[in-house]
Amino acid sequence: MSELPTVARVRAALATHADPTDAQNLQRFFKTGPGEYGEGDVFLGVRVPATRKVAKQFATLPLDGIGELLDSPVHEERLAALFILNARFAAASKPRTRDDDARARMVEFYLAAVGRGRVNNWDLVDASAEHIVGPWLLDRDRGLLFDLAQRDSLWERRVALLSTFAFIKAGDPSTTLELAATLLDDRRDLIQKALGWMLREVGKRVDLAALTGFLDTNAARMGRTALSYATEHLPADQRAAYRAMR
Repeated sequence: MSELPTVARVRAALATHADPTDAQNLQRFFKTGPGEYGEGDVFLGVRVPATRKVAKQFATLPLDGIGELLDSPVHEERLAALFILNARFAAASKPRTRDDDARARMVEFYLAAVGRGRVNNWDLVDASAEHIVGPWLLDRDRGLLFDLAQRDSLWERRVALLSTFAFIKAGDPSTTLELAATLLDDRRDLIQKALGWMLREVGKRVDLAALTGFLDTNAARMGRTALSYATEHLPADQRAAYRAMR
C-alpha cells in the first residue's frame, strides 16, 4: 500500500530537486529585495517542471495540508500547493462526477489564501487563477472579479484578470474587456502586463474585432506596457497607429 500524502513528504520531495545556484537566480528574478514586489520570498531553487512532478505525486493531499504549504515562506512549496489544488479542483469538475460543494469549498479556500497574501507573486497567480476561479465562474455571475479588481492588492487584481483566461479559452471575451476597462489607470507593471496579455489573447483566440474595438476606444488611455502587449500580434502599421494614439 502506498503511503498517504503528507506535507512532510511534499517538502522532502521538493528538497531533492533544490539547487542553491538556481535559488539565488530565482530570488533575483522574482524581485525579492527590500521594497520589491516579492520582498522576503524564499526559494529552494526547484524548477517548475520538477515542482509539477512533485505535485502530481501528491495530488490527493488534503486541503489542510495544502493550506499548510500555502502558509510556508518557501515559494516552491506554495507553488506546489497550488498545483495540487488545481488537480483537486479538476477532479471535482469532471462532468460525470462533478461535485459543486467540493468545488465551492476549494474556491473559498483559494480566495482566502489570496486574501491573506499567500498567492503573492505573478507566477503563483498565473498558475492558479484560470484553473480555479475561472472555471468556477464560467456558468455563474462574475461580480466577484469586479470586486477583486477594486481592491488595492496587486495580487487580487491580477487574480481577477487572469481568471478571465478561462472565459477567453471558452470563447467569451466579454468579461475580460469589461474588466480591462476598469483597470486601465493601474500603472503597476504586473497589472499592465496582465491587462495587455489578456487583451492580446482576446484578439488571438476569440475575436480580433473585439480587440481592435477596445483599442479604438481605449488606446489613448492605456499605459505603454499594456498597449505594447495588447498590440503585439497586430500588423506593424496597425500596431504603430495604436501606439501613436497615446
